[in-house]
Amino acid sequence: MPLDLDLRPAPEPLADAERAAILADPGFGRYFTDHMVTAAWNTDDGWHDAAVRPLEPFTLHPAAAVLHYGQEIFEGLKAYRHADGSVWLFRPDRNAARFAHSAQRLALPVLREEDFVAAVEALVRADAGWVPDAPDGQETSLYLRPFMVATEAFLGVRPANEATFGVLASPAGPYFSGGVQGVNLWVTDRYVRASRGGTGDAKTGGNYAASLAAQAEARDRGCDQVLYLDGEEHAWLEEAGTMNVFLVTTDGELLTPALGSILEGVTRDSLLDLAPDLGLTPVERRIGLAELRERLADGSVVEVFAAGTAAVITPVVGIRGEADGAVYEQQVGDGTPGATSLALRSALLDLQYGRTPDARGWLRRVV
Repeated sequence: MPLDLDLRPAPEPLADAERAAILADPGFGRYFTDHMVTAAWNTDDGWHDAAVRPLEPFTLHPAAAVLHYGQEIFEGLKAYRHADGSVWLFRPDRNAARFAHSAQRLALPVLREEDFVAAVEALVRADAGWVPDAPDGQETSLYLRPFMVATEAFLGVRPANEATFGVLASPAGPYFSGGVQGVNLWVTDRYVRASRGGTGDAKTGGNYAASLAAQAEARDRGCDQVLYLDGEEHAWLEEAGTMNVFLVTTDGELLTPALGSILEGVTRDSLLDLAPDLGLTPVERRIGLAELRERLADGSVVEVFAAGTAAVITPVVGIRGEADGAVYEQQVGDGTPGATSLALRSALLDLQYGRTPDARGWLRRVV
């Protein structure tokens, strides 16, 4: 049965002037809109009590499964305001499909993809006033966080018989407030992001909690983020921090690690599809650290970047790691954000904000 969403308006939404002050400098993840979506699930009733309701704290039993066994998933996508005032989502069907995959991997109930999209749209419509304007090419948006947690109070190790689905919304400013910046990556041989048969291709909080120590290690080594290698041979590129990684070559290839143990990013997929429009040949395959280092040295890899929803594209200007007991450093290209990376970034942003035609049907109008 379709998820039947009731609308229960917030009795005291934030005043227009207060909301405007927040939207003038929202940052990221600091403020939240007046409403949220919630829906309950259990094995007897299935999905029920679905509503757009006032934002308020949850009450969980201390024995809730999510608190003890990490049975939890989430997604991240954005709503964009176009120049004519309309509000659009970008490829929400891809997030819905990934959410369903993550639910299966974490033994949570699978929410129908159309219900996922309907819930996100309902929240955006209820809080449309929270979607910032994006004048003069600014990258402001409304960040959307669908999630699902196991709520059954039970300390046995098995799939929970109760769960809650929710969607939060948070206005977001530009990721790079002072212009696009390049980052340096620490190649860790101590921590891994994922392994074959693990949860690396699911978007679950445990993956991100496990990344925090690696991120701290990178910063201790004078780097901004981590470049993860595979969990078996520690030889193959996987992800850059919480993002997919790409290489641009002198012969016009856009290389990225093949799927399997890594997250199937919506931005990743979109860039691979857009690549031929910019004269690039998209290639998904295993990429060894040795190959990267050799090709940085001989100049046949000219750009490296990371891609994800929050930053779209983050140029990588250098890598650092340790081999044979010594630290090595290698610059990417001329040590500044590359022209191809920036062109890809602009092409995707122009599409998301309606500045170029949507020939692929990726945009979905909500308001």
